[in-house]
Amino acid sequence: MKKIITTTKAPAPIGPYNQAVLTGNTLYTSGQIAINPETGELILSSIKDETKQVMNNLKEVLEAADMTFENVIKTSIFISDMNNFSEINAVYGEYFNEATAPARETVEVANLPKFVNVEISAIAVK
Repeated sequence: MKKIITTTKAPAPIGPYNQAVLTGNTLYTSGQIAINPETGELILSSIKDETKQVMNNLKEVLEAADMTFENVIKTSIFISDMNNFSEINAVYGEYFNEATAPARETVEVANLPKFVNVEISAIAVK
């Protein structure tokens, strides 16, 4: 069985998908981009601000499933320009304990939804 996870504290899906799906003890989140869920506006003022909004959106989805970043076992980071990696990585690192940080991959892509600069998804386990 799968349970659909939704919260109004993260952006609503912009297509035929859900914010996250819980199956058993495993949560699969959809990729989060820097949409402010209160205003619907993109946060693109700086790559650090954009990444912070992405991580905060991801945090809200995790919390809707009664989880935290400590439950995350794997992340996928998609970025439009690898030159932004160090700034994205610095913000991302603020959300994890380095000793228990999840596995991850970081991939440069040609484009992302709404032409944002970063999108992050996660897999978490209770």
